[in-house]
Amino acid sequence: MEELEIVEVPLQTILQIRQQVMYPGISLEMQQVDTDMASVHLGVKMDNEIVSVISLYEHGGELQFRKFATLQKVQGRGIGSYLLEYVFETAKRKGCRSVWCNARMNAIRLYQKFRMEPFSEKWFEKGFEFVKMRYEIKENNI
Repeated sequence: MEELEIVEVPLQTILQIRQQVMYPGISLEMQQVDTDMASVHLGVKMDNEIVSVISLYEHGGELQFRKFATLQKVQGRGIGSYLLEYVFETAKRKGCRSVWCNARMNAIRLYQKFRMEPFSEKWFEKGFEFVKMRYEIKENNI
């Protein structure tokens, strides 16, 4: 695999990739979510290009990741998993009790690889079906 680097990314870059990958029909301004200003925005840099992004919001001992997106041209190459591994390591290092997300139903298998489990009812939003998924952090389990 090419050399990958995880870096902090400006919100504007995050919004552009969200728009391109997740919600192409929605304006750039509408890509922003309520916790963005209090979040840490990370990206995977490959060949001087940000190819995968994620936003981390820590609250009450839990780490939520939001708007996880990888450019279609590099999907299926392990880049998203590389970024998620970093997120889980970060959560453990910070002493968080859990990692959770609002998962699109079509991404559940990826999250299950990270031992995340559903903990809510399903719902529809912006034309997609979601469920909340969580991983409880215990000593020595990451």
